[in-house]
Amino acid sequence: MSLNRRTFVERAGLGTVGSGLLMGTWPTPLVAKEKAPGLPRGNAAAEDVDPQGILDFVSAIEGSKHELHSLMILRHGRVITEGWWAPYRPEFNHGMYSMSKSFTSTAVGLAVDEGRLSTSDKVISFFPESVPAGADERIKDLTVKHLLTMSVGQKPGSTAPVVKEQDWVKSFLALPLPNGPGTVFSYNSVATYMLSAIVQKLTGETVLEYLTPRLFEPLGIIGSSSNPYWEQCPNGINTGGWGLHIRTEGLAHLGQLYLQNGVWEGKQILSKKWISEATSKQIQQLRNPKSNPDWVQGYGYQFWRCRHGGYRGDGAFGQFTIVLPKQDAVIVMTGESPSMQDELDLVWKHLLPSFKDDAVKNRHQASKTLNARMKSLAVALPKGKTDSPIAKQLNLSRYQIAENPLGIQAIGFRLKQGTVTIDVIDAQGAHKIPAGTKEWKFGAAAIPGTPPRIISGGKPPVGTTAPIVAAAAWKDDRTLVMHWRYYETPHHDTVTCVFEKDHVEVSFLNSIQKRRGRKNDSRAKLKGTRI
Repeated sequence: MSLNRRTFVERAGLGTVGSGLLMGTWPTPLVAKEKAPGLPRGNAAAEDVDPQGILDFVSAIEGSKHELHSLMILRHGRVITEGWWAPYRPEFNHGMYSMSKSFTSTAVGLAVDEGRLSTSDKVISFFPESVPAGADERIKDLTVKHLLTMSVGQKPGSTAPVVKEQDWVKSFLALPLPNGPGTVFSYNSVATYMLSAIVQKLTGETVLEYLTPRLFEPLGIIGSSSNPYWEQCPNGINTGGWGLHIRTEGLAHLGQLYLQNGVWEGKQILSKKWISEATSKQIQQLRNPKSNPDWVQGYGYQFWRCRHGGYRGDGAFGQFTIVLPKQDAVIVMTGESPSMQDELDLVWKHLLPSFKDDAVKNRHQASKTLNARMKSLAVALPKGKTDSPIAKQLNLSRYQIAENPLGIQAIGFRLKQGTVTIDVIDAQGAHKIPAGTKEWKFGAAAIPGTPPRIISGGKPPVGTTAPIVAAAAWKDDRTLVMHWRYYETPHHDTVTCVFEKDHVEVSFLNSIQKRRGRKNDSRAKLKGTRI
């Protein structure tokens, strides 16, 4: 399809003609009846935590290949330090990947406490109509506990074939079980999805709906300006093993509840028995203890045992809720890390020794230094110049894009007063992303192929807008580099635009591939001619 200048202007909503079209929104969070109070705040040194250890940890992270988006540390029930690397903020939800599993496990625990099910219940008893003809005979032996402990018996990689189908429950039950239930640990995200499906079958509510009055509202996780939301399968069941988006403080609430054996403000929210079972070693993982020591300490009910007597929920790229009973502490982190084990190694090296049982020296000055550091955290802006000699002639430029798999038809550029705005046109309309040359700019768009992710099932529908914060810099006079951060996920895109006379070439590199040392990702370069 060819777009002339007037058609582009109409599609992009520039001037007086038309208006920008942003298709859909992210899933609507649940809204609580009233806002609950947050966690109490305290002081690191006052709770016998050495601020220098925290400072050393932050310095080690910032000097490494890891990228943190938030850090929150609790001791004796108080938040003793917290920080967000700008442009990330405490009120923003963040994608949790497999950290979602610990919340699903908690929902199962609540249902067990209410007498709705038992860990010995057979999975097919909840879905007799979904067992396909010719299913593996051993499926009849599969229990809720096998789902909780990742010992289903299916081959590794079971998630991918399941999420390609419309009916995930049926496709899960159709897979062969070569090892037999309960015999071998094999990480299996759709096993957690099945737990979510069971809770919904029993209660008539999604896991998110079920947890809201039982966990999120009592703990104050919900009721803020940014309430949790959870992706769903095609049949409206929360994905369970991934897809939860929640604030950092929501993780801290969960960790503190488990540390307090299920008691919150004097009320038993979740039974001590369940917490003990969920966080104890239920099965041994099969991994190399030398390269991944924190992944061979035993697995509970969607919780990992750690070294040093702790346990954790975690998600891909470093979404952590670490509970340390001996230290009466909780450590929460979100971000994008290429090695979760390396990140944990830094926790054990710097943070663990900072928990002391006696007074911290130079208490006042140490706390003052820490507080100042945590308030100044920031992700680096793109490197380069803030302007280019060709910027003026590029302002209001439009480019017809050659046919491409993303379906992008045209791209326009507006460069003015420290902001570069890119207008991307496809069949759905215009997607506008402003990027600051000296600061991050907030927006939202539904550009095909974004945001980056490592699992396809449960993603928002095509045309859904993703929150984006963006910045730009000129690598040289003709090369504009933008960073698009999808701040409700761990990931970002690097978008490079190279201008040559009347042509532009746009290439993409998502942060997942970038951290793996790649120079491009699966998206083809876009080539355009000025119109």
